Amino acid sequence: MDYQHYTHLGVSINSRIATLTLQSGEKFNCVNWQMHHELGTIFNDLSNDDDVDVIVLTGADDAFCAGANLQWLQQQLETPRDPREARNAGRAIVLGMLDCPKPVIARVNGDAIGLGASLALLADIVIAVDTARIADPHVRIGLVAGDGGTLIWPLLVGFARAKEFLLTGNAVSAPDAARMGLINYSVTKDELDATVERFARQLVEGAPLAIQLTKAATNIPLRQAVESVLESSLAYEIQTLRSKDVQEGVAAFLERRKPVFSGK
Repeated sequence: MDYQHYTHLGVSINSRIATLTLQSGEKFNCVNWQMHHELGTIFNDLSNDDDVDVIVLTGADDAFCAGANLQWLQQQLETPRDPREARNAGRAIVLGMLDCPKPVIARVNGDAIGLGASLALLADIVIAVDTARIADPHVRIGLVAGDGGTLIWPLLVGFARAKEFLLTGNAVSAPDAARMGLINYSVTKDELDATVERFARQLVEGAPLAIQLTKAATNIPLRQAVESVLESSLAYEIQTLRSKDVQEGVAAFLERRKPVFSGK
């Protein structure tokens, strides 16, 4: 499998373990349109790669992914794309991760925010450095958390806790996230690579068919939830993307001031 056409994602394969690195080139690995597009196809390509049994998802340098680049988002507000394009891209990312038969380990080496949080939490095993924060602050800029947040947070920590964080956009530290079951492990920076390697090695040395089919069976409720929630949540996100509130929210963030929302 050739991954040379991926410019904002890095793929390296060693001993049947693929390391997939988010590398948008933006500060804190913020998502731009090219990375968003590539995320919609990469998991299908890795699924079809006979040289890969396990995927480790991580971020370049000391950042995992801080969500959307707001300059990019502002450009979308000024020159809107076909809403079907945004909806299809969001579906492709979520379904690509859930339908990937191979186990995905999220190596969260820094903050996972917005879409970055969804990418981490949709993985099968999540191991985060203890200094990382996890948050889905879509509402803070007037957007619905439609690209996976409304789907995966309630299934991991229950509706009460999920709504606390999704409705406020508040961040949860990695140690607290591990305690509440949002992620699997919070470890020190010195322990991160060894912990990820231990799980990746155990999985790659296991029975691939049994592991893949166990993942598929376990993901049946997740897949059902996708069909019941994802279309509506993406549609609601697109609806808010056209609102005055999101224009105010993005402008306020870029201008480093408190937004004044109108509900319109």
